[in-house]
Amino acid sequence: MKKFIITILVLAAFITSCNKSLLDQTNPNTLTVDEFWKNETDAQKGVNAIYNIFYQDGTWSRWIHFRLDLTSDEGMSKSPWVELADWTRFQYVNYNFWEGNSWTWRDTYKAIFRCNQVLKYVPDIPFTDAVKKDRILAQARFLRAFYYYYAALLWEKIPIVLEPPVDPGEQAKENTLAEVWAQVEKDLNDALPNLPEQWDAPNVGRPTKGAVYGMLARTYMQQHKWSAAKTALDYFITGAGKDLYDLVDFKENFRATQENNKESVFEIQYSKENTGGDCDCVDNNMGNNRAQFFAPRGIGWSDGQARYWLVNEFKKEKTTDGQIDPRLRYSLFYPALEADFGDKVYGRSWEWGADEAWFKKYSRDYYRNNEDYFSEVNIRIIRFADILLMYAEVLNELDQTGNAYQYVNRVRQRSKMAPLAAAYPSIGNNKEQFRNRLKMERALELCGESVRWADLKRWGDLESQDKVNAVAERDPDFKNFEVGKHIRLPIPQSEVLNNPNLNQNPKY
Repeated sequence: MKKFIITILVLAAFITSCNKSLLDQTNPNTLTVDEFWKNETDAQKGVNAIYNIFYQDGTWSRWIHFRLDLTSDEGMSKSPWVELADWTRFQYVNYNFWEGNSWTWRDTYKAIFRCNQVLKYVPDIPFTDAVKKDRILAQARFLRAFYYYYAALLWEKIPIVLEPPVDPGEQAKENTLAEVWAQVEKDLNDALPNLPEQWDAPNVGRPTKGAVYGMLARTYMQQHKWSAAKTALDYFITGAGKDLYDLVDFKENFRATQENNKESVFEIQYSKENTGGDCDCVDNNMGNNRAQFFAPRGIGWSDGQARYWLVNEFKKEKTTDGQIDPRLRYSLFYPALEADFGDKVYGRSWEWGADEAWFKKYSRDYYRNNEDYFSEVNIRIIRFADILLMYAEVLNELDQTGNAYQYVNRVRQRSKMAPLAAAYPSIGNNKEQFRNRLKMERALELCGESVRWADLKRWGDLESQDKVNAVAERDPDFKNFEVGKHIRLPIPQSEVLNNPNLNQNPKY
């Protein structure tokens, strides 16, 4: 008994003399705000975490392509997953449908939250290099603007959140579309001074001044701020960026062989180095899933495909040497691909419907015969050809139609297409006719590159029944389109129910 008492006393003395920190250890996997934002390394990790959202299903890894490509008149879905297909043909029933709506909303605001953390906590971190600090903050501003831009395209009337929430129960207030655009403009303009013209090799893929000007131009154009858009685009035409960008071999814009080339203004970096699962974790897949979901049946899931009218448009006009527009070869899979160019579809002769087509851009048919979830092909968000066509559009809207031709011609010339005035002499300086032709020029150059939905909205092609009927002639899904309603997605109903400051979008 005596020995036991002595032992207890010794243990008690040991425990009372212990340093409390031994019993109160920090879990490195669940650091609090007070424990984390301490040094430059933390700041860099913080901004890198924003880029991680590019690998999440709701954004550019998978589902946003359904919203921007398949919902437009360029794409469609015949998926046996009926609810998924319905979300490409304006038949929205369950507003909380994860793959169609909720995941994209969730991942958008997750990215914005991470941007807000960087912008709140990094300013208080001491840096030995002030330029590095400024660039980290500028990246966060650019990426916040990037996500708000696409949220504005999809839902329009959304909450603007600019600070990490202090109270977990804090409810964000609803903002108008005009207010969202204003915030995008502010973030981009604030980011601009502190981003470089180009990054060094280890940092390629981070936003540059060119990426900022490209996103500014898009933002201004969606609001018809044509003069402001021209000023932004002047950077590429007459400004500091005029020697940094150029057109390259068309097919190299959609393969992994020459990524981040001179035509690239901003592209999302993907890799097959990590083939983990779908999670926001260290094992997260770093490839993208687009090709798996957009490949023909028997090669991928074939949940999304192209509208056949695109094939017909490519074939309406021959090159200057009498050939088929070469862009068709690298843009679409279609029945006559082998007859026209000698190319099989992932090593197969055509075995699908006579009126079916699929997007070939971002496929890996040039070196494999199937697809999977781990495509290493970068997604090109902005490329120089788009810049040139945007510049032509802006000039035309500013009543400088005659000056706009040269920028369309530069894009056409790469594909051996005749100058626009020679091919379509009736256009002349007619602003409306030039605009109508430019709409098709953009489809031929940029189809399947996630710009068409923004184009249709900017052109006002979804604002009246007569105009929607014209779109429906190319894409019968638009027979389901209700003017004033389907120009925007419904807000996930769970968000509306959980936040009294939110109202569901009109007519939903």
